[in-house]
Amino acid sequence: MSAPGRAGELSGKRVVLGVCGGIAAYKAVEICRRLADAGALVSPVLTRDAMRFVGELTFSALADEPARTSLFGPGSPEPSPHISLARRADAVLVAPATAHFLAGYVAGLAADLLIATLLATRAPVLVCPAMHTEMWEHPAVRDNVATLRRRGTWVMEPEEGRLAGGDRGKGRLPEPEAVVAELARLLASAEPVPGQGGGRAGADGAGLAHQGAAAQSLAGVKALVTAGGTREPVDPVRYIANRSSGKQGYAIAAELAARGAQVTLVTASESAPPVGMASVQRVATASEMAAAVHAAGDASDIVVMAAAVADYRVESPAGTKIKKSPGALVLTLVPTEDILAELGRRRRPGQVLVGFAAETASGDRLVTLGRAKLEAKGADLVVANDVGGAGAGFGQDLSSAVIVSRGQVRELGLVDKRALAAQLVDMAAQLLPARGRP
Repeated sequence: MSAPGRAGELSGKRVVLGVCGGIAAYKAVEICRRLADAGALVSPVLTRDAMRFVGELTFSALADEPARTSLFGPGSPEPSPHISLARRADAVLVAPATAHFLAGYVAGLAADLLIATLLATRAPVLVCPAMHTEMWEHPAVRDNVATLRRRGTWVMEPEEGRLAGGDRGKGRLPEPEAVVAELARLLASAEPVPGQGGGRAGADGAGLAHQGAAAQSLAGVKALVTAGGTREPVDPVRYIANRSSGKQGYAIAAELAARGAQVTLVTASESAPPVGMASVQRVATASEMAAAVHAAGDASDIVVMAAAVADYRVESPAGTKIKKSPGALVLTLVPTEDILAELGRRRRPGQVLVGFAAETASGDRLVTLGRAKLEAKGADLVVANDVGGAGAGFGQDLSSAVIVSRGQVRELGLVDKRALAAQLVDMAAQLLPARGRP
């Protein structure tokens, strides 16, 4: 789903589209088409391995100019194509980005046209990795992604789903529509910087700011994010849980880290956390989450309680497996700690507190429930999302949500969780100076 009102950000922009050699290269064809449809001037750059999966003629037919494939030779009509591309670019998008490419980009190995262009450009760069789960989770790949983010490159997390060979897991390239929407959002957040080297100059001679400045907009900020659904034991075999996957919390943590914040992620999700977290603490129960949150909460400038914490736990979990019997099983449930309310009571001056409300309501009723939670918990922002609708909510890539603050209601409608994370971080960041943060 495209970010609302952002399609115009691509109109007239020169986008260098880098395509690497992975099976997801077939999606790059659709990305190219969508960029062109949005009014972007696309300059495709294909690596040698990319042409094992897709043809340069396809991109030449869809794009604003012929695809380039080499620093030298027939595929290079200019003496210094990397410099020409780098200086004219408003943005560089690499989709898919392979593990091999990430390693070469981090090391600065300008062995092909794509990496040479990236080393020469001052335009915003969005990299979209795609590979098998085992590769994505390898320490070398995760370190490379963290390095790129630290240097100011925007990295879009891969999705979970079907991979090559019929496997399933995290590493799937997001759908073309989501990639294009993310690039539009990046361009919308980039600000002109007078005297900035490189980039595509406007009438006043200013180019687009490198994303490094935007990525470091929260440098020095400490953020705490919770994610996933807690599991309350019934016995050593069984537990009571909810349907939360942790996707929204992970998207928020990744967005904060991409902007330079030092993020502590407290997660009850079994999924691998996003790259770039300063600290990851895994928990299972509501009491474990409460302990971890309170330990890190006081030192945090922004606290985002995105986790779905159980409201009740079993009063006395059995020490051994409960055997099935003909009669009914009666469990006594007692309330868990209200972590968000406790954070609201003990918050320090200058701290921004964000809560979530998972509801089965929509429209005005959803807004009313969000406002009620905002007041009851002492939060600055509450994201109220309808988890009862089809195609959105727990375990999905979309949310149907509103963001409620004391001064406004931002109705997002059906929105990608990454886009929701970006808007939420925007609003939270704006509250930091107002609360006296130096």
